[in-house]
Amino acid sequence: METTPQITFHGVDASPNLTSIINEKIAKLDQTYDRITSCRVTVERRTSKGHKGKLYKVAVELEVPGGAIIVNRKPGDLNAHEDPRVAIRDSFDAALRQLRDHQRKVGGVHVKSHPDRLRGTVVRVFADEGYGFAKMTDGREVFFDRASVTGEGWEQLDLNCEITFSLMQGEKGLYAANVTLSG
Repeated sequence: METTPQITFHGVDASPNLTSIINEKIAKLDQTYDRITSCRVTVERRTSKGHKGKLYKVAVELEVPGGAIIVNRKPGDLNAHEDPRVAIRDSFDAALRQLRDHQRKVGGVHVKSHPDRLRGTVVRVFADEGYGFAKMTDGREVFFDRASVTGEGWEQLDLNCEITFSLMQGEKGLYAANVTLSG
């Protein structure tokens, strides 16, 4: 974070315990998204008509590249926000959700890529042992086993069958995964 977080208390004593909880929550936000430029947190004790006791409202404001994240939590469950720690938790949970949404929008989430599908021809099958070999279009041979053949394909495998598969790296070298019969 570029600036020191600001924590303000209104109608509440600035206890070291609450300040510590808030600083831990801010650190979690900063770990989630390290491009937060500033953070302001306000803890306010309020009274509500028809409600005995005090309610807490916690506002969290984050400045991030491309915008701001503002959580201004009003007490939902009246009894739950009689405890300032619960109000802090709820507000920071909402800020974390908004921060993750922002991160996804600006491209902070990386989508797993899937391996390319390759073509080959079955050149050897050892049905009793449950494995075989296919020749790829570049001439190399690749191992496959019964578990890597999808659906009912194992029973239909024959020599010279056309297959498609994903090439994977295993402990003993390359192997064919997700093997399917072609046409």
